[in-house]
Amino acid sequence: METIPLHAPLDDTSWTSCRQPQVLVLGHFDGIHTGHAQVIQRALDYGAEHGLPVGLMTFHPHPKGVFGRSEYHRYVTPPMEKERILSRMGLDRLYVVQFDMSFAQVSAQKFAEAVCALGVKHVVIGFDYRFGHRGEGTAEMLKDWGNDCFTVDIVPAHSEDGTKVSSTRIRQCLAQGDITKANQLLGRPYLIQGEVIHGDARGRTIGFPTANVNPEEPYIIPAIGVYAAKVKVGGTWYDGVLSIGLKPTFKSGETVPTIEAHLFDFDADIYGETIAIAVMDYIRSEQKFNSIQDLIAQITADAEEARQRLAAMDAESMFSCAAQER
Repeated sequence: METIPLHAPLDDTSWTSCRQPQVLVLGHFDGIHTGHAQVIQRALDYGAEHGLPVGLMTFHPHPKGVFGRSEYHRYVTPPMEKERILSRMGLDRLYVVQFDMSFAQVSAQKFAEAVCALGVKHVVIGFDYRFGHRGEGTAEMLKDWGNDCFTVDIVPAHSEDGTKVSSTRIRQCLAQGDITKANQLLGRPYLIQGEVIHGDARGRTIGFPTANVNPEEPYIIPAIGVYAAKVKVGGTWYDGVLSIGLKPTFKSGETVPTIEAHLFDFDADIYGETIAIAVMDYIRSEQKFNSIQDLIAQITADAEEARQRLAAMDAESMFSCAAQER
């Protein structure tokens, strides 16, 4: 998959130099959830049927973040994570539009004209897609304006349990620690990738060494608590237990949670390595313990609980990380 950066103005060479007959998917696609997957698959099917390459156009930073919504400075799928997932889906091109105040002033009609200028023959969008200055453009308007240039396929909403699947809903699930629902809506485990860094080394002294992870991108961090997880080191997935927390047993006044994973049946020095953590199931909230012995007893119980839950998931659910290629 080729990644192509685009920016305003729309007659810049970044746009004019990549003209090619193609299918184009439009949207922000934070999360690339099950609803997004349906939209993308419609485009891939059309491209295969008509012998056309398929591109996807997304925007970064998130428009809501540019307009002051600080919670949108973090992502379900930050840029590199999004690129990894989309590449596996079989797209030919990924257009990443730099969204800034200049691009925000582009009218809906000018944007439609720019899409036409790319050589696009067919556009696939979700039913609620909006574009142009202040979101003035609607899916139906794009269909009308593209009449002489491209056809438009408007994909209806995708629902789970009677509610529309959306990035907003997934963000809410992650904030609440409902990782089971978040993973169901995503259609895959929620992943955080980052470098293993030095921490307090306290875990090793109590028999539970942990990999402290510094996320490589601005991921949304799930709610503070303890989770069953799978961790990919090199080319191998290991079962483990994940702690996202403020370590109240040892510290006070902390505001930034640490991310640390204890890997089962693993004993290697991986400082400086990049690992991927798949957050699989919520076990419990973070607690403050009165003694180290109480903490050790609880971690032992957490590890056993995580082993049991992961074994059950691998036997019967879609959440088997071993099948995922990264």
